[in-house]
Amino acid sequence: MKENVFSIKFWGSRGSIPVSGPQFQRYGGNTPCIEVRCGEHRLLFDAGSGIREVGMEMLEQGLKQSHLFFSHCHYDHIIGLPFFKPIYNPAASVNIWSGHLAGQMTTREMVSRFISPPWTPIDTNICKANLIFHDFHAGDVLTPIEGITIRTFLLDHPGGAIGYRIEWEGKSLALVYDIEHQPGILDPTALELMRQADIAVYDAAYTEDEMLKYKGFGHSTWEQGVKLAKQASTRKLVLFHHSPSRTDDELDRLEQMAQDRFAETVAARDGMVLEL
Repeated sequence: MKENVFSIKFWGSRGSIPVSGPQFQRYGGNTPCIEVRCGEHRLLFDAGSGIREVGMEMLEQGLKQSHLFFSHCHYDHIIGLPFFKPIYNPAASVNIWSGHLAGQMTTREMVSRFISPPWTPIDTNICKANLIFHDFHAGDVLTPIEGITIRTFLLDHPGGAIGYRIEWEGKSLALVYDIEHQPGILDPTALELMRQADIAVYDAAYTEDEMLKYKGFGHSTWEQGVKLAKQASTRKLVLFHHSPSRTDDELDRLEQMAQDRFAETVAARDGMVLEL
């Protein structure tokens, strides 16, 4: 692994529910899981269905330590955790972080609830890894590893969600998804997250026309992402959290429309890697 590479890899780019079929081949069907590499260190954001594959890779590579950060705990962001093999490896240490339920439920309690019968056939007693749970409040600045700074923000989403800004070696990456914008307003939290970021990953579940139907669902649009990226002087915009009904051809068209307005835009695809 290159010592000075700051990169992001998408293991799951789809929102709400995993999908499969010939119309979902190019962009993939896994739900949210993002891997961020800061040199030799690996950070994971969310445990959607995509985390199963990254877990297998980590075991194959003999990686013993990892950090997993939750944006929130709706099903599409947690569904893969029981299938994340490192948590069963007695030689591994897995740090698990959350802040969206601060004051209501600890990270340990949250994980124990969704890995337990009758929802799964097991509970966390079967997890032989050293699980280290971390709680924080939105607004806290985290330093999970020396030299890596993670700024945290509360996003407008039912039940709350955390946006993350990861800073390392003079570069910055903003994760801004599961956020709902208000018509005609550029969300100040999103702007702060995305300000001069080298890459911003933004919630593009809907189009502006679709927002009329899905108001209150807690998601945003590619159009809003483009406006924010321009205003925030973001260098590259990644459209993320694709609707489960959005086919490859439809995503191609949305990506092209976004690029017509902001050239440095790309729609996230499962397996896609970008270097900052």
